[in-house]
Amino acid sequence: MTRRGVLLFAAMCVIWGIPYLMIRVAVRELSPVTLVFLRTGIAALLLVPFAAVRGELRPLVARWRPVVVYTGIEVAIPWVLLNKAETRISSSLTGLLLAAVPLVGALLVTFTGARERQGRRRWFGLLVGIAGVFALVGLDVGEVHGIALAQVASVAVCYAVGPIIFARFLSDVPALGVVAASLVLTMLAYAPLAAVRWPERVPSAHVVESVFGLAIVCTALAFLLFFALIREVGPVRATVITYVNPAVAAVAGIALLDERLTLGMIVGFVLVLTGSIIATGRGPEPVPEP
Repeated sequence: MTRRGVLLFAAMCVIWGIPYLMIRVAVRELSPVTLVFLRTGIAALLLVPFAAVRGELRPLVARWRPVVVYTGIEVAIPWVLLNKAETRISSSLTGLLLAAVPLVGALLVTFTGARERQGRRRWFGLLVGIAGVFALVGLDVGEVHGIALAQVASVAVCYAVGPIIFARFLSDVPALGVVAASLVLTMLAYAPLAAVRWPERVPSAHVVESVFGLAIVCTALAFLLFFALIREVGPVRATVITYVNPAVAAVAGIALLDERLTLGMIVGFVLVLTGSIIATGRGPEPVPEP
């Protein structure tokens, strides 16, 4: 990997590891729908002109249906559920639970993509990862809220399904254009709800900083850097950040918000990470029969 690739990789590990911290701060004074509206609105103001200048929006007109579906699955639904979950559980636990996204993706591929099946290796990885999720939850029952757990589980499913939709229906259109369009559609969808739930007083400085950090750094800048990372190291290596982001989220929450590090977090994350690597790794190539 080149030096530029290493720098981009390190930047993405941090940038997509800290949103959980910022969300936890922001939802103390903003409703989940208002936060989604502000995050997508500010990010759209930055990305849409950029995508328009590059001519990456026009090709989406003919694919508006899959763009709408992708928007709902990858942005509109999971972002509001994530915000709601963090009103009840810590940012560090949320980030660690979402380490299971590769497991969900592997499970979906196992049942829907016959050519991607890897037999015992994948099933072993899935079982190890599932054990890790149970460790995250089961060893810290007092830290887990049932509704929040269901919301985070739904987010994990959405994050696993979104890339599958993109790969099957939108792989031949500009990725940045899809992201920009998704932000605009989500902003418009949540505008009426955000207006109803608009805060009665100006949020604190920490909340304002979190909102702009989420929109500018963790959304607009993050996608530009992520696409640059893909161009530099390829899509397979770029996805390795998925395994690092939860650890960054846990460290940030514990260090900056004084969230508690528990035995379940340590054991669970190690198992989830191990299971994800096993389940999503490439197995040995099958030997053709003579």
